[in-house]
Amino acid sequence: MTWKPVLSLSVVFRHDRVRGADLLVLPERVVVLQGNAGSIVRLCDGLRDVDAIVAELAEQHPGAPVAEEVPVFLGRLRKEGWLK
Repeated sequence: MTWKPVLSLSVVFRHDRVRGADLLVLPERVVVLQGNAGSIVRLCDGLRDVDAIVAELAEQHPGAPVAEEVPVFLGRLRKEGWLK
């Protein structure tokens, strides 16, 4: 089975225009996403699997180590319970 990451029901993704930052809004916590983390989370729609997310990001950021870093990052968010 291929994992198709999607935000957990209790997590909302938002862009804060005042801070200029992407956020994960949880019931009792706000997580400010750093760097390109928001562009990764934005692709977690439950339709794309991890390979498709990596391929899309690799196309957008040629030469970046997305194949190594993105699956690890997504795994961390899953471990936190923010992605299912």
